[in-house]
Amino acid sequence: MARETWTDHRLDDLNRRVDEGFKDMREEIRAVRLEMSTQSAAQHRTMVQIFAGLFGTFVIGFIGIVVTILTQV
Repeated sequence: MARETWTDHRLDDLNRRVDEGFKDMREEIRAVRLEMSTQSAAQHRTMVQIFAGLFGTFVIGFIGIVVTILTQV
């Protein structure tokens, strides 16, 4: 069984490949973070719209009840 020798050239090549792999991984993580940020902003906007609609409905319902009570007096 032959023993491999690690020359400076081979170590430099390995180091370069490892750095490229981490560079690719960093780019993918950055893309995922951007996508998550975009989705989070869209979800926040949707939640605000839903809560504003519910609040408006409650206010209109309350006003309707008050007007009904006042007209019955």
